[in-house]
Amino acid sequence: MNTTLLVQLLVNGLIVGALYGVVAMCFVLIYKASQVVNFAQGEFVLIGAWACWWLVTSMQLPFWLAFPVCLVFMALLGVLVQMIVLRPLIGEPVISIVMVTIGLSIFFQALLKWMFGVFVQPFPQVFATKSVQILGLNVESAYLMSLAISFVIMAGFAWFFKYSRLGLAMRATAFDQQAAQSMGVSVKQVFAVAWAISSVVSALAGVVVGLVSGVSASVATVGVKVFPAVIVGGLESIVGGVLGGLIIGLLEGLAQFVDSEYLHIGNLITIAPFYAMLIILLIKPYGLFGTKTIERV
Repeated sequence: MNTTLLVQLLVNGLIVGALYGVVAMCFVLIYKASQVVNFAQGEFVLIGAWACWWLVTSMQLPFWLAFPVCLVFMALLGVLVQMIVLRPLIGEPVISIVMVTIGLSIFFQALLKWMFGVFVQPFPQVFATKSVQILGLNVESAYLMSLAISFVIMAGFAWFFKYSRLGLAMRATAFDQQAAQSMGVSVKQVFAVAWAISSVVSALAGVVVGLVSGVSASVATVGVKVFPAVIVGGLESIVGGVLGGLIIGLLEGLAQFVDSEYLHIGNLITIAPFYAMLIILLIKPYGLFGTKTIERV
């Protein structure tokens, strides 16, 4: 057994899993705030990647400046989408809002293909070295950046929900919208902030993926890959989303090793997370940290 390759893939999987975890937190954040699963999450990842790529290549901004400008743009985009598209649907059946997010996904995919084409566009060289050696393992510099930022985001989320006034308002809204509103919490503001945060974190994931493999429509598949992580961890748990992301990342690394060394299927890394999702749904339908709902019939 090629132990070096296994360790390399598991380390890469752990780093990518941390990125999945922060994107999964976006799914959970929007679901807890509005009880809606955002099926356009992958498209927000793609928009962030294209926006940063355009600022670096067309506007000639250095990456250290283009990256924060991209995050600000994504925050504004998230607020605008929530205000213009989703706010009028407050009080409507959940299925209506879900269908709107699916429509947003299709619209953004078509718009971005029209604007930027369908071919992969590589980022210019951002880091002095594309990869670094750590304990004999070859790790992409972009992955190291994403790992550091992911930990900062996780710590920021923990502080935000526990100590900030807005974070407490979001927790109250997630628990009971009507009760929170009666206590003076602006539910509309909470929704807008949730979408802004979700868009910013999605942009981070898009930029990292773009730095590693170039920017194209396939970047949006990060949203699809993260969905099993959300289900595994639990749709209502921030901690579960992070843990689910790490589990899926490690599972992808293990699947790639088993496929390359033994099975030679070719797409095991793609389907393995969904098998894990199905198994979790059969054993624990609410996920590892999800809240079990008991209803009187």
